[in-house]
Amino acid sequence: MKVVAFERNLQGTGASRRLRITGKTPGIVYGAGKEPLVIELDHNALWHALKKEVFHSSILELEVAGKSEQVLLRDVQYHPFRQLVLHVDFQRIDAKKKLHTKVPLHFINQDTNPAVKLSGAVISHVVNEIEIECLPAALPEFLEVDLAKIEAGQSLHAKDIALPKGVALIPHIDAENPVIASATIPAGAIADEAAAGETPAA
Repeated sequence: MKVVAFERNLQGTGASRRLRITGKTPGIVYGAGKEPLVIELDHNALWHALKKEVFHSSILELEVAGKSEQVLLRDVQYHPFRQLVLHVDFQRIDAKKKLHTKVPLHFINQDTNPAVKLSGAVISHVVNEIEIECLPAALPEFLEVDLAKIEAGQSLHAKDIALPKGVALIPHIDAENPVIASATIPAGAIADEAAAGETPAA
């Protein structure tokens, strides 16, 4: 995705407030051994872009003063109750250095899972994103988690995710191997099944 921004000359709380009044959002670009650059972006365009999953998990093409560089969205500050973005941070990408970033999980085949269809199991998504490391060129937009074969009472863990070539879980996630999804039979369904199995007294 391409993002157009403009260099920001004035800094400080007052200047940022005036920017927001004119429909702009202040931001900063940092990293890759270069000086931080303060920028401003069109608020409405940014607001709509932030609603897209890909904006949060992909390498973005940031254009400032006619020059483009690759960045990742690193932080967004929202107003507590208004639909307002207060500030955004972007990190420059070095093509030769591994990224540590979070990518979304897309759960597939849940509706066709036999435990769901036949046993009334409920599959819970414990996490919706996971932290990985890879070179920028290998960064996936998302990772798929296949729920086709998970059985009632079972869980899927981080290491069960099929990772593309060049992508790895960050070390502490790999070591902990947390649960990412679990299948359970609701208590009500178990009670109903038990009642159905009871034979009436003669």
